[in-house]
Amino acid sequence: MRNRESGIGNRKSEISKLVYSLLPVRINDAPFTHFHTFAMFLSEDERFLRDAAADFAKQMIAPRVHDMEVASKLDQVLIRAFFEQGLMGIDIPEAYQGSGGTFMMSILAIEEISKVDASTGVFMDVQNTLVNNAFRTWGNEDVKSRYLPRLANESVGAYALSETSSGSDAFALKCRATKKGDRYVLNGNKMWITNGNEADIFIVFATLDPELGYKGITAFVVERGMKGFTVGRKEDKLGIRASSTTELIFEDCEVPAGNVLGAEGIGYKVAIETLNEGRIGIGAQMIGLAQGAFAAALQYSKERKQFGKPISANQGMQFELAKLATHIETARLLVYHAARMKEAGQPFLKEAAMAKYYASDVAEKVTSSCVEIFGGYGYSKEYPAEKFYRDAKIGKIYEGTSFMQLQTIAKIILAD
Repeated sequence: MRNRESGIGNRKSEISKLVYSLLPVRINDAPFTHFHTFAMFLSEDERFLRDAAADFAKQMIAPRVHDMEVASKLDQVLIRAFFEQGLMGIDIPEAYQGSGGTFMMSILAIEEISKVDASTGVFMDVQNTLVNNAFRTWGNEDVKSRYLPRLANESVGAYALSETSSGSDAFALKCRATKKGDRYVLNGNKMWITNGNEADIFIVFATLDPELGYKGITAFVVERGMKGFTVGRKEDKLGIRASSTTELIFEDCEVPAGNVLGAEGIGYKVAIETLNEGRIGIGAQMIGLAQGAFAAALQYSKERKQFGKPISANQGMQFELAKLATHIETARLLVYHAARMKEAGQPFLKEAAMAKYYASDVAEKVTSSCVEIFGGYGYSKEYPAEKFYRDAKIGKIYEGTSFMQLQTIAKIILAD
């Protein structure tokens, strides 16, 4: 893996790495506890990447969370730092100037970043598990050589599938692509596009012929600045407010024929297979977010005194904390298992759906309980609980709603 001399490659000595892994990270004056249940199953490089991502989150992200939340915008300094640390091209091969890591490393990094801030967690999640993954898997050599080095080192990517009339019914696309000579002309709108404001490179799905249904869908690489392409309004969201979610507008946007990702008519395969892996990334974001909320609530329960003793001394509170910790560990098992199955080349559709469904459900439950543990303070923006709670809700919606995950799981188990 590259960058051993700086960023994620700044290898610590074995002793210092051990000491570092035991140190609490303080976020909003609450000690952050690492869950190390799976440490023995991680390779040396995976442990190193995980710890480097945690350190990056502590040093670079945590001091900026409040200001980004208020501004509803990612810090440009932080965006550059993500690239400098090699976190935007984790499993892009070194031949394309990436970090040369693995899918599991991306999952670990997403989890660590999301413990501190879910907005930055999804920012790098979309880049690694959707955009980079699609280019790596479906791009020809020309497309890979043109775009992967940029995605690894300087350019944010976005994945544009959703439209106003095609959410869960992902292939009811109205965005049209018309072949004209050596290029395609795109017309239509996209909605709910993560990283829309920051991205320079967009994977856009459009149909060549609505009569062909899903077989008419094709994936195109569109760059910011192409004539006829504009980024529309940014959504004013409940949670993950620093993450931009925007509309994309195509008005006779001309895209070179060489910017087809895959081939004509197989865009549905690009979308389905990429989203299957992306759902594991969302699972990682949700377990990270749940851990961040839990750590804050755990520390608060030790410090908050009622009737002359910490509230953590009450058996009812102890049982609640124990249940929350168990839920988080169970969700992690599902997410890591799905990631390992993907890496092993095994079918993982059911496992990815389970991981996303359960992890997002756990994140919602854990963050809700944490608001209650904080009591009145949990409802105040001066404390971290309410932000974790707001950020968690999106996990049940994007990259396939919980209803769609349950439908996927049911189809598979009933077919057995």
